[in-house]
Order: sequence, then structure tokens, then C-alpha cells
Amino acid sequence: MLQVNFIRENKEKVSNGLKLRNWENTDIIEKVIELDDHRKKNQFELENVLAESNKISKQIGVLYKQGNTEEANLLKAQTGSLKETTKKLQDSLKETKEQLNQLLYQIPNIPHELVKPGKSDEDNEIIFTVDSIQDLDESALPHWELAKKHDLIDFDLGAKITGAGFPVYTGKGARLQRALINYFLEKNTQAGYEEFFLPYMVNEASGLGTGQLPDKEGQMYEIGNSPDSQQLYVIPTGEVPMMNIFRNVMVNKKDLPIKATTHTPCFRREAGSYGAHVRGLNRLHQFEKVEIVQVTSPENSYQALDEMVKHVEDVIKELGLPYRILRLCGGDIGFTSAMTYDFEVYSAAQKRWLEVSSVSNCLDYQTNRLKLRFKDENGKSVLCHALNGSSLALPRIMAALLENYQTTDGIKIPEVLKPYTGFDKI
Repeated sequence: MLQVNFIRENKEKVSNGLKLRNWENTDIIEKVIELDDHRKKNQFELENVLAESNKISKQIGVLYKQGNTEEANLLKAQTGSLKETTKKLQDSLKETKEQLNQLLYQIPNIPHELVKPGKSDEDNEIIFTVDSIQDLDESALPHWELAKKHDLIDFDLGAKITGAGFPVYTGKGARLQRALINYFLEKNTQAGYEEFFLPYMVNEASGLGTGQLPDKEGQMYEIGNSPDSQQLYVIPTGEVPMMNIFRNVMVNKKDLPIKATTHTPCFRREAGSYGAHVRGLNRLHQFEKVEIVQVTSPENSYQALDEMVKHVEDVIKELGLPYRILRLCGGDIGFTSAMTYDFEVYSAAQKRWLEVSSVSNCLDYQTNRLKLRFKDENGKSVLCHALNGSSLALPRIMAALLENYQTTDGIKIPEVLKPYTGFDKI
């Protein structure tokens, strides 16, 4: 979340940033400042009362030592009243802080100055696109028909077991899925990302820490309480448990950047709709994804963003898929992000672009929630910056591979995947 001092000192910048996101509730800025003024007043009064209480306590101790019991008892009676006042001020301060946090949780990150205005994905800025796209034969099939033809994915069986949006991968389809996961993880670890195997469920504090809560509460699956009575959620992305490794951590600046990767399933309550654009693997409630994150010092986060974009681009290039890179506009950028690049691959059979990765710089928005800091050369605590990216999301990569690599006698396997699949054709 944004820091209150940043909001105070940059009211116009924050207001303009929210408008760039088409976020109308800019009155919240003044509400935040008013509440923070109230918090400061409470804090000042509380500190004065505590100081007075401490002073009287010391006087009482001196009077008892001097044998002046009567005067000591009179002062002691005053401390009872001060304790009552202290309790009221502490309760008021706690309530004010909670109200302030609830307001701050509602405010999204402020976009970078390079982010263009716009309301939807149609307004996103194309940074790069391939020169040419191969045309397929007129008999080319979309991936859901190829999956059925070659017994790779059973959508009906998934619907029987769980419901729509939960596919079952079978035979060479399952092996291709596993091959992609292993390939992505190996590429990431070779680039210096440490691999983690993480829980698929998180508590409320973890959801708040990365900004999924309260913003995306309706998109997350709640699964009841843990044995210690904490509300649990199934993860929407590996970023959530991976970033929470560093919650309430003071890292050493010399260890930055910290680079981490993980493979997890992702679970999302996507809104139901119909049509070819959501058929097959195009939109799912459960899917596999390999994620990368970086924790950096503030001055290096945009350099890290460029590095992560280049890394994802190299992976897609090796797969031999036609792709393009977009910088998202203000209306399409994620809640916690200051700048996001999307990668899309071209689906030759569907004749449309499919998003397969988002790479984002969240600056100190998440780390402020997570209390993830380091000490600078003067010993001052500084918030780290946090970045995340898909490297890569599997469903639409799988869809594009099946469609783009189909031939009249089967589906070819890209060279880089053959060591992982154990076969070169389906």
C-alpha cells in the first residue's frame, strides 16, 4: 500500500495517478490525511498521559521512601484516573490505525509516468511484435479439437470430477505439461532464481501482504479455517506464498537482488462466459504456472524489470512461438503494479493473441504491506522494491504449441522441449 507520508507530500501526483487508472474515488486522499491527523493527535495525547503517569509513579516511590504515605496515597489515586485515560486513548488510537489501514488498502499503486491513459486492453501500447506470422493450412484445428483428437486433454472428464474449467491432462498431454514446467524452472534457475516448493494455501495476512486482499477477495477460493482458526485461501498465483517468505523480514542490502522461482497450480474464480475466446485452455479455474519474483533496492527495480522482461522474452523465443510485448495502460494495469508488460503469443488456429505472462514492478507497494526492509549505509530502515512475473503460465502456451506446431501427420515438439518430453512428435 502507499505510505501516508507519500500521499501527504504528493497529493497531486497520487490524484493524477488514480485518474490515470480511471479510479474515481479521489476523495479518499483527503480522508486518509484527516485520519492520519487524528492518529497523530491521539498519539501525542497518549504520550503526554504516559509521561505524566511515569512522572507521578516516580514521585510516589520517592514519597514512600521518605515515609510520606498520606501524600503518596493521594498521588496514587490520580494514577487510577490516568490509567483510565490511557486505556481510552490506546483504544482510540488502535481503532484509528485500523480505519486508516482499511482506507489505504483500497488505494491502488500509482502508475509510472511512462504508462499511457486508457480504459481497456485495446488501449495497451505495443512495444514489440514479430515481423511475420506463419499461416496454417485451412484444415488446421483449434487446440481443444487437437487435444481430443490426440487424447491429450479431457475437458469432459474434468467437468465430471470437479466442474468446467478444471481439465484433465492425459498421456502425452500430461507429459508435455510436465516438460514445460521442468523447462521453465530450469531456465529460471540457470538465470539465478532460487527454486522454492511452496504451500498452495495461504492465510489472510499473506493475501493482504501481496494485495490480493481485499482487492481480489471475490476471485479467490476460500476453504474454511485452519486448525488454529485462521481463514485460508487457495492461491491465485505462486507470487502470493513466495513474496510472503519475506514478510516482516529485514534483509541485508548486500544480498539484494533476491531472485526466487516456484511452480504452483493457480486457482481463480473466473467469471463465467461463453464463446471461442474462453473455450478449451483459454480460461480456467485451475491451471499451472511458473512464477519469478525479485526483491531489489529502490534504485535498481526498473533495471530488474527490464532484466525480467528480457528473460521471459528469451524463453518464448526458444519455444519458437510468435509473440508480442505490450506495456499496459492505466485502466488495464494491476492493482499493486506501477508498470506492467504483458507477453502474448499468437494462436494460429484461433487467429488471436493469447496472454501468457505479465511482468510487473510493484515498487514498495507490496513491501510496505509486508514490512520488507533493509538498512542503508546510515542505519536507516528502507523499504525494498518487489517485482513479479509469469515465466510462464502454461495453459495458453500449451494451446499455442498445439496449434502452431500442428502438421498433417501430427504435432511437432519444439527442439528445446525434446529432452524433457522424451518424444519429438505427437
